[in-house]
Amino acid sequence: MIRVPLKTRTSRVIVGLSGGVDSAVAAHRLLERGYAVEALFMKNWEEDDTAGHCAAAADLADASAVADRLGIRLHTVNFAAEYWDRVFEAFLAQYRAMRTPNPDVLCNREIKFTAFLDHARALGADHIATGHYARATRDARGVRLRLCADSEKDQTYFLHLLDQAQLAWALFPLHDVTKAEVRRIAKGLALPNAEKKDSTGICFIGERRFRDFLARYVPIEPGPIETAEGVRIGAHRGLAHYTIGQRQGLGIGGVNGGQAAPWFVAAKDARRNTLILVQDTLHPLLMSAGLTAGTPHWIAGSPPAHPPFHCLARLRHRQPLQACEVSEISDEGCRVRFGAPQRAVTPGQSIVFYRDDECLGGAVIEEGWR
Repeated sequence: MIRVPLKTRTSRVIVGLSGGVDSAVAAHRLLERGYAVEALFMKNWEEDDTAGHCAAAADLADASAVADRLGIRLHTVNFAAEYWDRVFEAFLAQYRAMRTPNPDVLCNREIKFTAFLDHARALGADHIATGHYARATRDARGVRLRLCADSEKDQTYFLHLLDQAQLAWALFPLHDVTKAEVRRIAKGLALPNAEKKDSTGICFIGERRFRDFLARYVPIEPGPIETAEGVRIGAHRGLAHYTIGQRQGLGIGGVNGGQAAPWFVAAKDARRNTLILVQDTLHPLLMSAGLTAGTPHWIAGSPPAHPPFHCLARLRHRQPLQACEVSEISDEGCRVRFGAPQRAVTPGQSIVFYRDDECLGGAVIEEGWR
């Protein structure tokens, strides 16, 4: 057990302990600051153990070892039903519509900051905390979600659906450190998961062969692959398996016996069940001057200004912030025009809005336009 300084506050914080190094160091940093810390491990997927997927059991073992090392109590809870109803059904619906959803966004709102928050409050928590790389500040207007110190790891993109009530309970202990520093802290504390690889799988489902996994839930119908000019060059394995801008895994090499430049997914024609590929990474079919999106969610509860207004945005995690104008906001959605054309605008993904270092909210992308 690691000895920590005498507590200077009595606030009780329950940390979502995933088994990974980020949440482990988050718990340690709260202990250093004098909080009364407990942890909660969430199991959110009833995995198929016969297929060799037992990630939850391994993660629970890691979380238990971390809790023992830090000397904190570990609670466990199963949110599998909530995850299926609130996240996974929507995830599947998007894929059936030939879109590319981002389950982590919905998972954060519905599980980590709703189901977890409700459970932690029932356990008597004054705050919840996670290992997200994000920062929250408070002023007279409420809670503001801001970029963290590590621009490469910043996760505000995945947190943009949170509201004031959820953020008011949340602490982000890693807001001022980099991932490299987190690793160094974990090694210095001899935490058992200090060298554990970061998870890159679907939120709570883990890392597995995605094509095989998706085929269990979404009907797959193979069909033709065509160039933008309508020339058939191959066959796809089901449109749901592809995303706009994708290069890898297309199964297209040389055409007509010759070497070909790389191919990229430019469009999915659901009516004809046809995948459209192009070869120029900046092909006009891959570029959009703007996009339409669904109804935006604003963290503050309302837009930052009367539309149209200018702000920054990103279309995917880690993308550099892009200048844009947001207009025509309604219950049906919004319209966004970019300062410079954007590549691979992907229906089903999120556009997330920023001003300076503040995350304002975001919306689900419907389609790009030229």
